Amino acid sequence: MFIETETTPNPASLKFLPGQPVMSKGTREFATPESAEASPLAQAIFDTGEVVNVFFGSDFVTVTAAPGANWTDLKPQVLAILLDHFVSQAPLFAPGTAGGIAVPPEEDGMLVEERDEDADIIAQINELLETRVRPAVAGDGGDIQYRGYRDGVVHLQMQGACSGCPSSTATLKHGIEGLLKHYVPEVVEVRAA
Repeated sequence: MFIETETTPNPASLKFLPGQPVMSKGTREFATPESAEASPLAQAIFDTGEVVNVFFGSDFVTVTAAPGANWTDLKPQVLAILLDHFVSQAPLFAPGTAGGIAVPPEEDGMLVEERDEDADIIAQINELLETRVRPAVAGDGGDIQYRGYRDGVVHLQMQGACSGCPSSTATLKHGIEGLLKHYVPEVVEVRAA
């Protein structure tokens, strides 16, 4: 088995492509060692002691190194962990955990209270995020989660390589905000959640 790696716009993150599906649907981010207990793979990567984020996409794993960590030393460790996992066909999630998909926004307390009269606007926003934004962000080793819409303001959360990326603010403000404003005139601003 050969695992490819790609750089991301975030210099602290690398994208690992095992050449097979990672998540059958959705995405999953582990921002702490405690959250990684749901996944033996994520836990093993955190156990290197030099990782601050692990993100599972459809066909990739993005790993963000801790400040001061050296990818020259860390990359072979992560590759060995990934290789062992995928060759052994071990389960991605521990039995009885809430693996599989990203935590819905209403479960993490970040959802902006929405109004029923905004349903059409929200549907347009989500359609654009799914068809135009998510594929581009996944190409950079991350994901974007919709967190709500109210009074012209869209709340989004960057994940994976995109969550700590130096260019994430520019991506939100100039890229995503411009796209949403163009196609959904009711949108006046995009904010990071």
